Amino acid sequence: MSGLESKPVDANPVPVPESSTQEEDKIKEQLKKLKTVAKLVPKENISLAKIELEKQHKFWDEQPVPKIYEENEESGAIEEKTLDQVRKDPLALPDAFEWYDIDVNSDEDMSNVYTLLEQNYVEDDDAMFRFAYPIPFLRWALTPPGWRRDWHIAVRVKANKSLVAFISGVPVEVRVDQKKIVKMAEINFLCVHKKLREKRLAPKLIAEVTRRVNLTDVWQAVYTAGVLVPKPVSKTRYWHRNLNPPKLIDIGFSSIPRTYAKFRDPLDMTIKYYKLPEKPLTVGFRKMTKKDVPAVQKLLNDYLRRFKVHPEFTQDDFKHWFLTRDDVIHSFVVQDPETKRITDFVSFYSLPSSVIGHQKHKLLKAAYLYFYFANSTPLVQLIDDLLISAKALDFDVLNCLDIMDNAQFIEKCKFGPGDGNLYYYLYNYKIPDLKPEQIGLTML
Repeated sequence: MSGLESKPVDANPVPVPESSTQEEDKIKEQLKKLKTVAKLVPKENISLAKIELEKQHKFWDEQPVPKIYEENEESGAIEEKTLDQVRKDPLALPDAFEWYDIDVNSDEDMSNVYTLLEQNYVEDDDAMFRFAYPIPFLRWALTPPGWRRDWHIAVRVKANKSLVAFISGVPVEVRVDQKKIVKMAEINFLCVHKKLREKRLAPKLIAEVTRRVNLTDVWQAVYTAGVLVPKPVSKTRYWHRNLNPPKLIDIGFSSIPRTYAKFRDPLDMTIKYYKLPEKPLTVGFRKMTKKDVPAVQKLLNDYLRRFKVHPEFTQDDFKHWFLTRDDVIHSFVVQDPETKRITDFVSFYSLPSSVIGHQKHKLLKAAYLYFYFANSTPLVQLIDDLLISAKALDFDVLNCLDIMDNAQFIEKCKFGPGDGNLYYYLYNYKIPDLKPEQIGLTML
């Protein structure tokens, strides 16, 4: 027998209390949830994540959306319903209010929508700027092929017919996870008058537009918001390219870069830094025309298929969304001078903001990068040409998100990071979380 003797096995080990193991599992589960939520909050701040995790979401907890802490590994509908399960009559409103379907062809209706949005819609955290959607823009946004008046939903005061809330939906076909094309409603312009925000009209609007969309056998929706609710598929960030430094600095939209603060004339140095050529540099860069539509529509759809979530454009869709309309949408192509073939495409839409409380400037002229593809021209050069074109059209700034291939040009084209996030959401559809560069969908 060896000099090293093995110790006998304890036949009656001290049992670990079950409650202790359960407590450890609970802590691990809570930490896992916290890490998931932290990815969604600004700067991945753990304290903010804890607040979000503990928030009650009375409305969203009853909707077919993932919980704020859920991590999805599969794609697909969350809830399956049939038409006979959909309520046929509108939801009840408080006695003083009534539903009303906006007539986009009525100047009076559109003027009322414009006023409601202009006075009550999205503004920045410092209350210095508020989106000011012009009526031509609203008509464009609300009337793509297949649009329906009953998806343009308002709430009015019965007594005087004044508009106090609005939400819209338009049809869109979205390819999800590079596989299935899903018919969806693109939801936008959710707005409630500031004085009525305790009336819980927003959940009513969302529920009512959902009901009406469901009645057409459409069960999914896509939307974006600057606020965090359960649960985004992605968190994106705004970036801004200064086109008019004196005005942007004067209204407090941007400031002089620290690098130039030490110079004798910091503003002059800033103007020089952002200065652009007078004309686009790419040979064959021009405005897109109706004749270009078939070629560009096909090439754009081909490009977008690289992304996990993106729209599929028919030719009619493409004509509506991209043919240039002054002060609404501007589209450009690059045509090879020898072969005459279209090789590249880029577009932006116009969305001004009201400048709140400024004595001199009342409007910030903002352009927003829309869709593009670059098959021949370097993307940085194509975006530079777009910036030159936007500047020539008297825009003050060009904004974009860090989606698609935008990371390739953002810093090289002198965009600066904004302080806002935009969250992308899918309703009644779950997919694994997406990085911004996996998104091929720009919403208005």
